[in-house]
Amino acid sequence: MGHTAAALAAATPATRDRYVDLLRVGSLATVVLGHWLMAAVTPQGMGNLLAVVPALQPLTWLLQVMPVFFFVGGFSHALSYRSLARRQPGASVYAAFLRARLQRLLRPTLVFVLVWTAGAAALQLAGGGGGLTGAALRVITQPLWFIGIYLAMVALTPPLLRLHERHGWGAFAALAGAAAAVDLLRFAAGVPYVEFLNFAFVWLAVHQLGFLRADGRITRPALLAAAGLAAAVLLVAFGPYPLSMVGMPGEKVSNMAPPTLALLAHGLWLTGAVQLLARPAAALLRRPRLWRAVVAANGIAMTGFLWHLTAMLGVYAAQLGLGFALPEPATAAWWAQVPLRLIAAAALTAALVAAFRRFEKPTAAPAPATPVAPATTPAPAPGSGGLAATGIVLCLLGILGLSMTGLGGLLTGHTAILIAVPITAPAAITMAIAGWALVTHPRPPHT
Repeated sequence: MGHTAAALAAATPATRDRYVDLLRVGSLATVVLGHWLMAAVTPQGMGNLLAVVPALQPLTWLLQVMPVFFFVGGFSHALSYRSLARRQPGASVYAAFLRARLQRLLRPTLVFVLVWTAGAAALQLAGGGGGLTGAALRVITQPLWFIGIYLAMVALTPPLLRLHERHGWGAFAALAGAAAAVDLLRFAAGVPYVEFLNFAFVWLAVHQLGFLRADGRITRPALLAAAGLAAAVLLVAFGPYPLSMVGMPGEKVSNMAPPTLALLAHGLWLTGAVQLLARPAAALLRRPRLWRAVVAANGIAMTGFLWHLTAMLGVYAAQLGLGFALPEPATAAWWAQVPLRLIAAAALTAALVAAFRRFEKPTAAPAPATPVAPATTPAPAPGSGGLAATGIVLCLLGILGLSMTGLGGLLTGHTAILIAVPITAPAAITMAIAGWALVTHPRPPHT
C-alpha cells in the first residue's frame, strides 16, 4: 500500500490516539496564523502588531500554543522510545531512537536553511540586505528556536522517561519547582544569567506532562486547567511577568525568551483544556474524511511551518513590487487588507509545500525482522550511542544559534551569544550539518 494520506488513514490501527495527531497539526497551524496576524510590516522594517495595539495582548493566551506542541512531543517520545526498547533492547536503542525522531524533523529543516543561506549570500554579494530585506533576513530563522528546544527534548527523553516511571507527578513537580527557583533567583536575588536555565526547566516540565498523558495519569484535566489559569493570572497580576505570552519588542521581561514560571502556568491550563476536549474530538476523528485530512496535514506540517514566514514575506514583497502601498499597521486600511493577505500567504505556503514536501517524507523502512530471533544479536556499532548523542547536541546548538544570528550580516561575521559563546551563522550551519551526519550516518560496526 502506498504512502498516500488515504492509504495511511485506512491503515490506522484502532489503538492509535488520533487526537494527538490533531493537536500536533492544530498547534502548528495556530502558530502560523499567529505569526501572519502579528506581523506589522512597513517599507522600513518589521514590527509586532501586539506592540502597536497592546489591547490585543490577551489573545496570546489563546494563540501561544507551543506548550501544546511540546506536550504532544512528550507523549509521542514516550511511546516511540518504549516501542524501540521492546523491539531493540540494548545499548543501540538510544541511537536508533534519535535517528527515528530526527529523520522527518531535520531533513526539511536543513533544506530550508541551505536554500535561504544561498539566497541570503547571493543577495549580500550583490550589495543588498538593508531596509525591509535586512529585517527579513534577521527574522526568517527565528522560528527555528522551537526546533532546537525540541531536539533537546528528544535527546533527554530516555533519562527523563526513567525519572517519570520512578516518580510520576513528582518528576514534573521537581522540574516545575526548579523553574520557580530560577525565577526567584532572577527577580528576587538578581542573580545574573540564571534565567537561561528555564529554557530547560520550563519546556522540559511541559514535555513531562506528555509522559503523564501517555500513562493515563492526567485524570483531572479540569482541575489542571483551573489551577494553571489561576496561577498564570495571579503571576501576571501580582508578579514581575508581562501580560503577553509571546515576546514583545523593547520589553525588559519576556515570558518567552527565556521562559518564565508564568509561561509554565499557561502551559498547564492549555494542557488541561485540550485534555477536556479529548473525548469529543476522538469521536469526531473516527469519521474517515476528517481523519484523512488530519493524516494529510501531518505529512506536511513541518514543511508548512518552516516556509510560512517565507510566504508571508513574499506576499508583502509582491505588494510593494506591484506598487501597492503598505498601510500603517492597525489602521482601518491595514485591517481591510488582512483577509486578502492571509489568503495569499496560505496559497503561497501551499506552493512552497508542494515544492519541498518530499524532504519531509519518511525514508523507506527496513524489511521486517523474522519472527524468530537469531541465537545471537549483533553488537551495536561501536560508539554509535555516543556519536548520536554528540550529533544531536551539535544539531540543537547549531539550530538554536542560527535562530539567534539570523542570516543578515552573513558575510560580515555578525555574531550572537549562544550560552556565553559568540557564534556566527556559518558556524551554526556547519554544526547543524555535522550533527545531522553523526546522527543519521553512524560509524559502521567492525567486521
